[in-house]
Amino acid sequence: MRILVTGGAGFIGSAFVKLALKNSTALGTVSKVTVLDALTYSGNLENLAEVSDDPRLHVEVGNINDTKLLRQCLKSQDIVFNFAAESHVDRSISDAGIFVESNALGALHVFDESLKMKISKIIHISTDEVYGSKNYGKFKESANLQPNSPYSASKAASDLIARSFFKTHGLPVIITRSSNNYGPFQNTEKFIPLVITNLLNKKAIPIYGTGKNEREWIHVDDNCMAIALVASKGENGNIYNIGATNRFKNIEVARYIAKVMGHSEAPIDYVIDRQGHDFRYAINSRKLSKLGFKETKTFKTGISDTIEWYEKNKKWWENKV
Repeated sequence: MRILVTGGAGFIGSAFVKLALKNSTALGTVSKVTVLDALTYSGNLENLAEVSDDPRLHVEVGNINDTKLLRQCLKSQDIVFNFAAESHVDRSISDAGIFVESNALGALHVFDESLKMKISKIIHISTDEVYGSKNYGKFKESANLQPNSPYSASKAASDLIARSFFKTHGLPVIITRSSNNYGPFQNTEKFIPLVITNLLNKKAIPIYGTGKNEREWIHVDDNCMAIALVASKGENGNIYNIGATNRFKNIEVARYIAKVMGHSEAPIDYVIDRQGHDFRYAINSRKLSKLGFKETKTFKTGISDTIEWYEKNKKWWENKV
């Protein structure tokens, strides 16, 4: 099996590449993995260092909006995994254009070129943020999309383009929407690595508003396993939520990490709330469970492992703080 992973040098994409190359039971036998990544601030070839010597790995530096390069990368591929995206909400508030260009237009090019090249399956990686906020209950895959940030709006647009290509052209595309990811190699602008690295640097932890906003947290390795499962057993044209059993308020996460790191009290700095800040994310993942998915990482184990990684890899993140 030959696969193309767009955004394969980013946080989740690189974790998936390593899974594909190291875990033969996840996708089956993988003969070649092609990574296409623009290597922006969030993409880093160091993320792939542990598999860089694998002869099955081929890396192309470039943007999915470069259709000529994209077409070359698509040649002879069996499955495309589209991880390429701008993903930080705060950045989308200050510069929405790049998010529309990367997430919506970029996805359009992936779908259009995959259709032309007759790719047998495309897995489009999306987010639970496209549903918006929910004060109670959980979002099913059939829920209306109500994105509240330019980031989530651009991802919702890409999901709708994917649907249109399936309905209009029969493009064999599947969408996954995961809850918040955490784990090693995540950029320090994201909440959990920000908490960890600030504590390591003896800085206060910035918390938006009251800190009562709720998120579901899934370890990146579990998300990647779920994506591989969807690629193997999912049905074309379908959407699969990838949720977790770990739902906490932001302030609870910050205090828990501080406790694990030996602080009797978390040094919290409450800051002005983010514009359009979603209060609560919660998704129903029964559809994925029916495929046989089960989480392997508890939040306790996953956080401990993540803290240890940031403690041991300061050279990787210190220039990103």
